[in-house]
Amino acid sequence: MFKRVILQAAVGIAFGAATLAAQAADITGAGASFPYPIYAKWAAQYQQETGNRINYQSIGSGGGQQQIIAKTVDFGASDDPMKAADLEKNELFQFPAIVGGTVPVVNIDGVKPGELKLSGPVVADIFLGKIKKWDDPAVKEMNPGLSLPGADIVVVHRSDGSGTTFGWTNYLSKVSPAWKETVGEGKAVKWPTGQGGKGNEGVAAYVRQLKNSIGYVEYAYAKQNQLSWTQLKNQEGKFVQPSQEAFAAAAANADWKSAPGMGVVLTNEPGAESWPVTAASFILVHKKQGKPENGKEVLAFFDWAFKKGDDMAIELDYVPMPDSIADQIRAAWASDIKAADGSAIWK
Repeated sequence: MFKRVILQAAVGIAFGAATLAAQAADITGAGASFPYPIYAKWAAQYQQETGNRINYQSIGSGGGQQQIIAKTVDFGASDDPMKAADLEKNELFQFPAIVGGTVPVVNIDGVKPGELKLSGPVVADIFLGKIKKWDDPAVKEMNPGLSLPGADIVVVHRSDGSGTTFGWTNYLSKVSPAWKETVGEGKAVKWPTGQGGKGNEGVAAYVRQLKNSIGYVEYAYAKQNQLSWTQLKNQEGKFVQPSQEAFAAAAANADWKSAPGMGVVLTNEPGAESWPVTAASFILVHKKQGKPENGKEVLAFFDWAFKKGDDMAIELDYVPMPDSIADQIRAAWASDIKAADGSAIWK
């Protein structure tokens, strides 16, 4: 009798564990490395509060777009907003989840974070291979108080299809006619010089290892890897430091309704406090959900992030979506994202 009670108890515990496991959602996403630090932080807290897992792979915006189109993930992420025709063709719904900033980072002996000043045209000439040494007159003129070496500049760029690269090259195309004419903008471009690293992680690692190098990464990666970011001259001619406030200033006047899928590009925005290479990161989901339970859980996660994730985002120097924009996004979820039978998955 005693053994039977133990057996029954064991079966009951096992059944309870199995029921909990069945109830816990396991959602997959992939794409941009730009927002990875905040998505990872949100996912960890979300699992702690709900038991539901959000497995996000930082593979670059190009990979994120490809995987959501192929339906191998529950959501994709991209810093390069998809065009209206591509959204329509692939029956995708796009919405912004977070705003952040891309920063130039350097590894120069004696140069501390935020000390070096650069302008957009000078950065473009460095990445074009026209400015080859750190003591070039164009760099020294902006930095009379810094001792810059006569060393060759090592350029580091992304090797994968990257929304960070889209924002970076979009910015350089706006401030440098030479860059626009010879290289242009895109998730992947033909780089005139330099070596490639995969993801924000790869570029940060290379810059950290290589003396006299320069690269571009999302601000959280610069801080986490203790890299020296630079000041940039913005559209108003002011040298500004990267910060959550500077990214917010660039995004302050964004007209989210003006672009398909709210795909606003925030580079070289006006304003004395604006950081020049600010960007939103976007989420992509299918309008018709083959697995409506998974689709609903994706939306539940980002709904939770909009409600509870602001402080975590600010800690990592991202800019949370304003409540008014989050409300617009939720309303669009309810009207545009359906199960296969046409019923709404979000109410």
